[in-house]
Amino acid sequence: MDEFKVRTVDLQQVQNQTRHKTDGLSSSTLVLRRGQAFTVTINYDGRPFDPLKEKLIFRIVLGPIAVEVPVSRFGQPSLTQWTAVLERSVPNPTGPRALSVTLSSPATASIGVYTLQLRVEARLSVKTHLLGQFTLLCNPWCEADSVFLQSEDLRTEYVKSDIGLLFKGSPGNIVSRPWSFDQYEKGILDICMKLLQVSPQHQADMGKDLLNRSNPVYIGRVISAMVNCNDDKGVLMGNWSGDYSGGVNPSQWSGSADILRKWAATQFRPVKYGQCWVFAAVMCTVMRALGIPTRVITNFSSAHDTNGNMVIEEYYNEMGEKLSFSRDSIWNFHVWVESWMKRPDLSRGYDGWQVLDPTPQERSEGMFRCGPAAVKAVYEQKVDAQYDVPFVYAEVNADVRVMIVRDRTVLSTSVDKRRVGALISTKRPGSMSMQDVTSEYKTEKDTEPIRAAGGFSARGFSFGDERTTAREVSKGTAVSLQLLKPPVVGENISFNVIITNNEAAQKLLKKHVNAQNKEYNRNPTGTFWEAHDDVKIGPKETVTIKHEISFKEYMLKETAEDSLVNLAVVIEDVKSQERVLASEEFNISTPSLDIQIQNEVSVIINAPQVATVSFTNPFNVAVSGELSVSGSGLLEKKAQMSLTIQPRETIKKPVNFTPRMAGARMLSANLVLENPSTVLHGFKTINVQAS
Repeated sequence: MDEFKVRTVDLQQVQNQTRHKTDGLSSSTLVLRRGQAFTVTINYDGRPFDPLKEKLIFRIVLGPIAVEVPVSRFGQPSLTQWTAVLERSVPNPTGPRALSVTLSSPATASIGVYTLQLRVEARLSVKTHLLGQFTLLCNPWCEADSVFLQSEDLRTEYVKSDIGLLFKGSPGNIVSRPWSFDQYEKGILDICMKLLQVSPQHQADMGKDLLNRSNPVYIGRVISAMVNCNDDKGVLMGNWSGDYSGGVNPSQWSGSADILRKWAATQFRPVKYGQCWVFAAVMCTVMRALGIPTRVITNFSSAHDTNGNMVIEEYYNEMGEKLSFSRDSIWNFHVWVESWMKRPDLSRGYDGWQVLDPTPQERSEGMFRCGPAAVKAVYEQKVDAQYDVPFVYAEVNADVRVMIVRDRTVLSTSVDKRRVGALISTKRPGSMSMQDVTSEYKTEKDTEPIRAAGGFSARGFSFGDERTTAREVSKGTAVSLQLLKPPVVGENISFNVIITNNEAAQKLLKKHVNAQNKEYNRNPTGTFWEAHDDVKIGPKETVTIKHEISFKEYMLKETAEDSLVNLAVVIEDVKSQERVLASEEFNISTPSLDIQIQNEVSVIINAPQVATVSFTNPFNVAVSGELSVSGSGLLEKKAQMSLTIQPRETIKKPVNFTPRMAGARMLSANLVLENPSTVLHGFKTINVQAS
């Protein structure tokens, strides 16, 4: 009888990927999760395999690292080392001869693209067969993996789901933006693996990088730096200037695939442009694709403390105009991600959600990246727990010291301990709504963290008594602002100024109200509306004065998607010269697009469907722009059309699609208008049934 001779080896892609929950991920290789067994079939000719006459050895190669795994007849898959166990082969005298081998990887294996070889050693010959490649990912389903997540619902949301909802705007007027993470789109997983290969760590020392890739703490740190292009061949270039020529306005992106594909197609040149939610959403895609549970977080009123004193200084003039003296700023919202992992590098109690922030703000160990910072360490103010806990702590907890100044002299000071980190939110699992996670970051009112000795510095300003300025002093007059309804583009902005006289004597007051437009991540620019008048107020009296800012007065300034208004009022007591200030920052929400599905209850895989996108023009001028509709697993490529819509006209546009994937899917629509320049959004989630 002929000798034993390997003919072909079948990597059993479909069965293995279904078992490893990687089905749907598109790659040029087999896709597996670590810490789990997979099966390959060896088809052979000649006599049956005889372990006394030949040895089968699998060789598993990752860059310069190789592991030899002899096939054993008796053994158990192991969670700590690579193993290969021969399943009992049933001899079939007539059919093809096949052996089934179960291979398993350790739960601590490095993630990456491996090459699989099989060596057959007989008495007189050695033959090596190249079997192909496989991509190995983290495994949140495996208890021994450091990204293990207990709940199946949470694994579904934070690893498998490709539907995102990002929150922007301000706490009183939250804007929900759909985002498609696109990790199942063609070629995206391969690009995510490329991201690790292009990183400076891999380029500097391939072997060291590949060994470190067993640890999600390391992976998170590499990806956090690679999503921005500040120190490397990273994915996105940030731009907060308002001038997006030569690239894409960050508000126009609606999913990660366009960005990642563009980056890969241009030989890893940075894609223009990103802002915080784009950086975070792309990072969420990469981490979910790698098998690390990840969610996108929005921190409303996020402090960017440049000098590390945990205090953000804000300056106003006597007319209520905010001044740009300080390098510190409060972003109306800032978006980062949290990834779920163990922290063996920290003392016990810091496993779980970790903050990772790819937006380039400050350097961490020489590179623009941030985290992982354990959310628990932020909550406990454990500022020495690596990485970057003090920076994240300040983002959610800094005090705001507000000063009214004239000629670089401080006229009055107050401290607001509640504004920063007013609301910290994420998408609720299994639903298109918001979940409030503020209590995971901070107690109701944070106690003073341990700070360096010494007072606060405000550059070049003269202060009165440091002890009185550091806390709010009870004043003879109090003032507050009240928005009467959430502002919407096309409508007037209505608000009240409420003034209270705390003393038993009549007062003559000067009232200065000022509205400035601002970008979400920095101090305001010019004033576009103001009102100044005198107010007489009786003893212990409260007066309410209503103001309106017409659409015409803010139309050109305030229609961009992320434009915000800084509204401030200064009340000056003419006799005592005492001044009090109230300020409110808010966004003006753009109208949303409506998407309806013709036959919503019976959307079936591979059956053609029609969606209708509709929009009513709220402006008193005709608007024109470009409508695009996309949906991962629903539309092969974006549907795009140019539109012109008359004032108050409603348009309805049909979009044909054929679902390719079952389960929860999302259609999202963008309408990019030219004048006024703004981006409108809408989305519809669809449950696609298997046929």
